[in-house]
Amino acid sequence: MPVHEHLIPMSVDYVEIAVTDLSAAAAFYRAAFGWETIPYGEEYTGFRTPAEPEGHEAGGFRLADEVVRGTTLVQLYAEDLEACAEAVTAAGGQVVEGPFAFPGGRRFHFRDPSGNELGVWTTA
Repeated sequence: MPVHEHLIPMSVDYVEIAVTDLSAAAAFYRAAFGWETIPYGEEYTGFRTPAEPEGHEAGGFRLADEVVRGTTLVQLYAEDLEACAEAVTAAGGQVVEGPFAFPGGRRFHFRDPSGNELGVWTTA
């Protein structure tokens, strides 16, 4: 079973994303970002991004009846913002804002198949 040993005080340690369809969420994030998913039954699936060592998790998808947008914005990092936006769209997501410049770089916002809004940024 994957472990979680981030344990860096005062940092984002684990992200849990509410989704309305676990299979669709796992397929979307695998296709768009290359995340590995680890199913834990009918209501939860863990995920590992390329940043975590093999066998470790960064977060999970929690099954929910509905998703409420607009309260917290999780930002992902990409070296090639345009290619990432294309991957998001090809995987079934929807770019809803940007790309646009902001202090520190450029970013776009997207909605996943459950309706969650996340952002992707780059330094260039």
